[in-house]
Amino acid sequence: MSLVRKNIIDITPYVAGKPIEETKRELGLKNVIKMASNENPLGASPKAVSAIKKALSQVNRYPDSNSFYLKRRLAAKYNLKASNFLLGNGSDEIIDVIIKTFVEDDENIITADTTFLEYKIIARVNNRKVITVPLKYFKYDLEAIKKKIDKKTKLIFIANPNNPTGTYVTRHEIFDFVKGLPENVIVVLDEAYETFIDVDDFPKSISHIGSDNVIIMKTFSKVYGLAGLRVGYAIAVPELISDMEKVRQPFNVNMLAQAGALATLDDKKFIKKTRKVVLEGKNYFYQELKKLGIAYVPSVANFVLIDVDKDTVWFFNQMLKDGVIVRDMKQYGLNSFIRVTIGTKKENQRFIKVFKKVLKQERAR
Repeated sequence: MSLVRKNIIDITPYVAGKPIEETKRELGLKNVIKMASNENPLGASPKAVSAIKKALSQVNRYPDSNSFYLKRRLAAKYNLKASNFLLGNGSDEIIDVIIKTFVEDDENIITADTTFLEYKIIARVNNRKVITVPLKYFKYDLEAIKKKIDKKTKLIFIANPNNPTGTYVTRHEIFDFVKGLPENVIVVLDEAYETFIDVDDFPKSISHIGSDNVIIMKTFSKVYGLAGLRVGYAIAVPELISDMEKVRQPFNVNMLAQAGALATLDDKKFIKKTRKVVLEGKNYFYQELKKLGIAYVPSVANFVLIDVDKDTVWFFNQMLKDGVIVRDMKQYGLNSFIRVTIGTKKENQRFIKVFKKVLKQERAR
């Protein structure tokens, strides 16, 4: 007799990028680089590291449950109020809080079929129905999503830019999509990779706060380099935030995370340097992949989806043997693709070198 809830039985857990230390231990390697989880290749902001060190002496105390100073700083950044912000233990917790707060047992959630896996996984853990819509040219098909809305639809998750494709929907497309939606439908714009954008027509999503049922999610895990501390935030009208605060666990954002996030917001030099490294590295990838005749999806994020035209798990394992961790896309249903995070110049060059080697091995099979 199974003791687990019925809706949990068939859930496939999220598979995280393989850790460096685990790879070294399993394969007996000394030099391993990780280009799988879209982390900042430069590490964390020096200002954040300094602030974290100063906060260490206080870790015997509980953190500020309301993240007062971080909320105040975010409010100043976006010209909003502290009541417009909810802090979370990464975007994953915020997704869970949103679903628990707003989606009734008999209501449904809509998202793309190939997008951040946690939307579907967390929804199913909460026993909520998920309707998925195929991408169109590797991009969210907002028109098709709108056609799927019914009387039971409560949430729509849109990753913009999308993970794992790196594509985005434009300002005009989001405006048209939000316009005319039923009053009971909430649109969640997940902008985890927005800080890498280098296009002019990306949505100014903050303009929707106050006029539409929109929740924006952002994170300190990517450009800010604080993935290991797990801190993200939601932006919405105070009424929605207040409802979510009832569901959020107290002390969910630890003291070190708050200190690091607060400090890194002021490190403009670090952010500028990170963007430069990513944009230059991405252009290098494009040039090298074109030389090899390898197809890829142009990305506005800090990663590139590459079509290796081979079994993605085999390709991943071959790269791993040479100490290069990439992300196989089998769990996303993209069985001939790998996703590669832009690294430092040295890491990018090593990736291309190993990538060429694996291509040669495959052709010799």
